[in-house]
Amino acid sequence: MESQSAGAKASMTDEERLALCEKLDKELDEFIDGLEKKRYTDGWPEDRWEEEMDKHPFFMKTAPKGDEMSPLAEGLAKLKYDPDENTPLELATNYKEDGNFNFKHKNYRLAILGYTEGIKVRSDNAEINASLYNNRAAAHWHLKNYRSAIYDSEKALSFNPDHDKARIRAAKAALEVAMYDKCINHCQVLLQKNQDKDITDLLNTAKKKKLLQDRDSRKKERSQKKREDEKNAIVKAIIERGIKISNCEDEDDIDLSKLEPSLPGAQDSIVCVENGVLIWPVLLLYPEYQMTDFIKGCPENVPLINQMEQLFPAPWDEENKYSSSTINVYFEGYDKMPHVVNPTKTLGDLLLLKYYELKAGTPAFFVVVRGSKVERQFLESYI
Repeated sequence: MESQSAGAKASMTDEERLALCEKLDKELDEFIDGLEKKRYTDGWPEDRWEEEMDKHPFFMKTAPKGDEMSPLAEGLAKLKYDPDENTPLELATNYKEDGNFNFKHKNYRLAILGYTEGIKVRSDNAEINASLYNNRAAAHWHLKNYRSAIYDSEKALSFNPDHDKARIRAAKAALEVAMYDKCINHCQVLLQKNQDKDITDLLNTAKKKKLLQDRDSRKKERSQKKREDEKNAIVKAIIERGIKISNCEDEDDIDLSKLEPSLPGAQDSIVCVENGVLIWPVLLLYPEYQMTDFIKGCPENVPLINQMEQLFPAPWDEENKYSSSTINVYFEGYDKMPHVVNPTKTLGDLLLLKYYELKAGTPAFFVVVRGSKVERQFLESYI
């Protein structure tokens, strides 16, 4: 037997093969780790997907400006979208296919774009138009654009009154937006052709909801009428008493919007009528302490002092200077001068005093200690 030549290599052992594989794996990992890492930027940005889509030969509607199109891109665009190369029916069909492709992949907004372009072609083929509107209605339905789904479904029916899918979708969408009469009408048309259980259930649901809607509508109307009657009663009572309202030229100019309190949080304390008696919000101001008291409901037939006695002694009056027997009460008249009042008179009588004018829907009075320095300063401020 001849001996092996010097250049020949002995076969590798299993251990050597394993070591070589590990070495190669390690070198591959090191090579991949050493590759430059770059962010993927070839996809369509969310904010420009329509713009990018229009650059694609299969989706572009006009030739790009500036750069010349490649022969392949130009050919593809003309093949599918050029009106000179396609009839209106072919164009509408191509756009419909685009919409169907995106609809199948649940890209409903893109599907709507495709169907819309097909509708814009204005093909005179009723079948393709009905299909485009119906399919766009389906895409709107999945996006919960129910009013748009109703509109498109009924447009489909205008091209094909026997399009049951469009009518069913119109009925279901109408139910979602509480258009029960429309839902009922579509269901009744469908049931004339086929007594389908699902449509019957849909019809019964719409009828029940319609009854509840009518009931709520009647309640709302009664409530609105009651509020309107109350407003009219208030205005009528004010006019009958002859109370002067600021910024009102005459009786016809009086309305509740001019009687709403302007104080923060006091809007719900507007004047009201109870058993023929006007109930007013009243504001008391104490110049000495820059404090106020707000009485939410003061009947016009009750002396003002009765309401004030419930406020004294005031927590801020540490010297107990304020009481029903030590105070003077003033109002500022429309002549821009202070006028002292007798608080033992009813609020209704005070509102009828000469120079009194109701402002911001709230009778307001200044309260000072009789004969005090604060009273003199208050009166002098008007000189």
